[in-house]
Amino acid sequence: MIFSICSLSVVPVRAGRKYKSEMITQLLFGEVVECWEKKGDWTKIRCLWDNQIGWVPTNQLTQITEEEANRYQESYACCMELAQPAIASDHFLPLTMGASLPCFDGMRFEIAGNSYSFSGQVITPQNIHTSIDLLIKLARRYLYAPELEGGRSPFGIDSTGLIQVLFKMLGIAMPRDAYLQARKGDNIDFYEQSAIGDLVFFQDKNGHIDHVGIICDKDRIIHTHGQVRIDKIDHFGIYNMELKKYTHKLRVIKRVLAAETPSKKITPKVEEEVTNQIEMFK
Repeated sequence: MIFSICSLSVVPVRAGRKYKSEMITQLLFGEVVECWEKKGDWTKIRCLWDNQIGWVPTNQLTQITEEEANRYQESYACCMELAQPAIASDHFLPLTMGASLPCFDGMRFEIAGNSYSFSGQVITPQNIHTSIDLLIKLARRYLYAPELEGGRSPFGIDSTGLIQVLFKMLGIAMPRDAYLQARKGDNIDFYEQSAIGDLVFFQDKNGHIDHVGIICDKDRIIHTHGQVRIDKIDHFGIYNMELKKYTHKLRVIKRVLAAETPSKKITPKVEEEVTNQIEMFK
């Protein structure tokens, strides 16, 4: 098997081997893919975190060994800045929120022989609590990011991309499509039983699940609709106060995070690190 890593800030993954082909998702810096085949200037890849398959220009990928691929996926930090440069010996590389910093030691990381320093805020998914409070604080950092179909960065993101990247930063893998994300977690039978941090899924006119958001406060949801925004929600769906109408019809509510439940066993030393990371967002 051949593996590559995204060594640019954000790289589109397209449905076909043309720049005008639909963008189905994006690679963020530091994310690892499996390369399936090469045709002309394009490489067909599989995203290892969600099995999404698409085409990427070959010159926007950096080939790595299988050992590097495994190591980079086992240990990484996530960038918490909307945009912050990683500094190499001869250039700056802007990283967006959600980008991966493989084997980050607190100051430096290395990709395929290239060494970078990074002074921005990071979060380490391997050590963090799956805190609902932290999830909401992370989500609020994306407010007013423009909607972009297939996007996963603060400069363009869709509803499922937002959920996927947020949970990535908590160390939880999520699929790319809404109907697959809706299979995660436990069902909440009635809206009145929902709680902050629950994922709410919505259906189109044909009954297909096509949208998702997170309950962020009492009767409020954060989601992507034109931009990442907060709207009212009830048992019918999302109500847009500006438009004075419902924009999304509620289909199902899922609880992926249980309140106050740590994702991993953590040592006192790591506990202190986790506390410090959470303090950044208060």
